[in-house]
Amino acid sequence: MINRGWPLLLFLHQATTWARDITFPPLAPHQLGIYGKSHSQQPYLSPVTPDPDLLLEFEKFSGLATFANLPWVHCLSHDDQVDKYDIAFLGAPFDTGTTGRPGSRFGPTGIRAGSRRIAAPFAWSPYTHDNNFLKWARIVDCGDAPLTFLDNTVALQQLGKAHKVVSGRTANATEVATVPRIITLGGDHTTTLAALRSTIDHWGPVSVIHFDSHIDTWDPKVLGGGFSHYAGVNHGTFLHIAHEEGLILNSSAHAGIRAPASNQKYDWRNDRRCGFEIITARDIDKIGVAGIISKLKTRVGNTNVYISVDIDVLDPAYAPATGTAEVGGWTTRELLSILDGLEGLNVIGADVVEVAPAYDNAGQTTVLAASEVAVSLMSLMVETPVKPVKT
Repeated sequence: MINRGWPLLLFLHQATTWARDITFPPLAPHQLGIYGKSHSQQPYLSPVTPDPDLLLEFEKFSGLATFANLPWVHCLSHDDQVDKYDIAFLGAPFDTGTTGRPGSRFGPTGIRAGSRRIAAPFAWSPYTHDNNFLKWARIVDCGDAPLTFLDNTVALQQLGKAHKVVSGRTANATEVATVPRIITLGGDHTTTLAALRSTIDHWGPVSVIHFDSHIDTWDPKVLGGGFSHYAGVNHGTFLHIAHEEGLILNSSAHAGIRAPASNQKYDWRNDRRCGFEIITARDIDKIGVAGIISKLKTRVGNTNVYISVDIDVLDPAYAPATGTAEVGGWTTRELLSILDGLEGLNVIGADVVEVAPAYDNAGQTTVLAASEVAVSLMSLMVETPVKPVKT
């Protein structure tokens, strides 16, 4: 009788003699006094750098919660000696213009929380092998604009002033562009109106690429204005108002539209009058991601572009934490692919809005998606610098 267990035992015995010798640290690094030892004496430490100051800078989950662990700059200070920057993230904690679920005043905080795993030293793209955090632009987080939640009119004036202060400073890389550009973390979609009122000072009227499930060009007489002039300024009318104020060009586009209108003809006619072409959510089934990118680029041409991303352009399966969710939307991958495909456009400002973290799940699905969208918007700005029309 042959004992078949011996070869197996012999194999296991040989494997143990061939195995790599692994030494585990007996104590935590701080117990060994890591700052007093050379890096070669501590093989279990991260190989990023032996410099203790840089080690502290690389820690993603400590310190103040800025977007993507970027440096915080007090951009709204009256001091003229504020550190210079080229691209700024600015929070807009405002949600009293929403017609759905409130809560997006906490959106800036939620998006920053979703970005905690992102950091410049570890941000090399698997698709392009580029790291847009480490190129020519100095990118910072300016914190949140101080906005009242008791008066919409005053809050939008405050936000408008914050935008003008942040974009009114001299940029860091003046040889590339003299004026900083802003990515707003919302906040409900009304906040885009304040941003557009600010961008015209430097870049003139712009084409708007509006990612959303709703058109947001509703006539205030139809949505809110029947109650009062005050109520007519909200997250569903801001693009109508922007058109009336001459802030946007007739080469603008919606992408991802799928929500119903309030009447059979007027809303769509009014949308065209406001300068928009509609790309519906289901168009992606017909022409694909490449087709969506082509239509958007053709629509805006060589104009200066403002990109506004309402997180509800995503299907609620991918972004449940939003005020007015609509089923049948795009996946996160589809949206990120479309945004990356807009490389080369003259993006002078952008935002990601309508993130209401209270409705998110334990996995933070929505805020993780929103943070990646914000990084994609930032990358478009880094890849294509834009000089202002006037200063």
